[in-house]
Amino acid sequence: MLRRFAISGFLFCLVLTAGARTRPRYGGTLRMETTGDPWQMPDGVARRLVLDTLTTIGESGAAHPALAIRWESQDAAHRWEFVLRPGVRFHDGTPLTAESVIASLDQVCANGSIGPCPWSAVHAVGSSVIFVADSPVPDLPELLAQTGFDIFRKDSNGAMDGTGPFRVSGFQNGALILTANDDSWQGRPFLDSIAIDPHRAIRDQWLDLSVGNADMVEVPPEMLRQAQQQRLNVLVSRPVDLLALTIAPDGPLSSPGVRQSIALAVDRAALCNVIFQKQGEITASLLPESLSGYAFLFSTDRDLDRARVLRGGATLPVLVLAVDDTGASMQLAAERLVLNLHEAGFNVQIASSNSHPASLTLRRVYLQAASPRAALDEMLARFGQNGTVSGTDPASVWQSEQAALANATIVPLLWLPRAWAVGERVRDLSLSPDGMPSLANASVEGTQ
Repeated sequence: MLRRFAISGFLFCLVLTAGARTRPRYGGTLRMETTGDPWQMPDGVARRLVLDTLTTIGESGAAHPALAIRWESQDAAHRWEFVLRPGVRFHDGTPLTAESVIASLDQVCANGSIGPCPWSAVHAVGSSVIFVADSPVPDLPELLAQTGFDIFRKDSNGAMDGTGPFRVSGFQNGALILTANDDSWQGRPFLDSIAIDPHRAIRDQWLDLSVGNADMVEVPPEMLRQAQQQRLNVLVSRPVDLLALTIAPDGPLSSPGVRQSIALAVDRAALCNVIFQKQGEITASLLPESLSGYAFLFSTDRDLDRARVLRGGATLPVLVLAVDDTGASMQLAAERLVLNLHEAGFNVQIASSNSHPASLTLRRVYLQAASPRAALDEMLARFGQNGTVSGTDPASVWQSEQAALANATIVPLLWLPRAWAVGERVRDLSLSPDGMPSLANASVEGTQ
């Protein structure tokens, strides 16, 4: 009996010890490395930690409260009222008010960084923000969760001051340092600070992770298989990046038939299988299949014979293909597209510093929304086709997308996930629906 009691006590202690090891703890610095600017819009990780939006997106794709605690629509979604969370302060102690929210949104709408805002007027009534639109905006709560609508105020130096779980405290050895906001309305984060080292090559990031100099690094989709072979602890998102070819609807490509010829000439399967190592989702839709349920209705088949017929015998000048991303995989994808189009009779060169203006652009476009209507609204805005989508049911969303793609100025190619490799010290880290790390709830073991 005594022996059985001793064994039971030993096992109980093991359970307690294991629980203590996995229980989140306060303190420590998480060291993160990125290839880009952590403050860039729309997917800069620092921006997401420092600034908040009125709403946020949950796993189901629906809008959840953030700086706004509730909202309601009136007049068939032409008018919306968002009630602000009480007691929220900016990092400098200034209270969040309806007037400060409006001042922030007015700056966003004025600079045009996200295209025209989906409302015609916004004003304050007590602690509420009232939006008025000329057309119905049934998905406004979901749209306001996008980082383009971050709420901020400019400090005395012109820097953005936010209400998020972390605040900017400066730079150290080239790394951006974020420190915990003890008064965050979400509660104090477990981490004391996050150090983000920007503009790091993927090879250097992985090396730093392997020797313990980084806790979290990026994994490009084309390197996912390699990361898994190296037994890295990798978190992978749903498809959130659309690889697409845009075609200028004027100049040598003003003919819809010629643009359709280009769309039929691209070989999506080769891009997916060769360049991105089968980690992408072949698509001809602006929305991933998992989100819309109808992406399969848009044909992804290559038809080189039909492409040649549509091109006809017209003599076209050399076409310039620009690439909006300097990554190696994007350059390889551009080279593959040049070969595809050459087979259809087009003479294409990749843009250089002395190139003529580009008629074609290979783009990687980030999607934040997680519901079909809001996602299509967001994607059309990203491609400069502003205007609300008609209807909210799947059939209406599909018809709106079909109309947007009909003139072949946008040629969707692949949907790609985002992935991050995480070191052994990191605990309780997950990815948000748009593929970004939820660092406000993460913790680290040790206090390096």
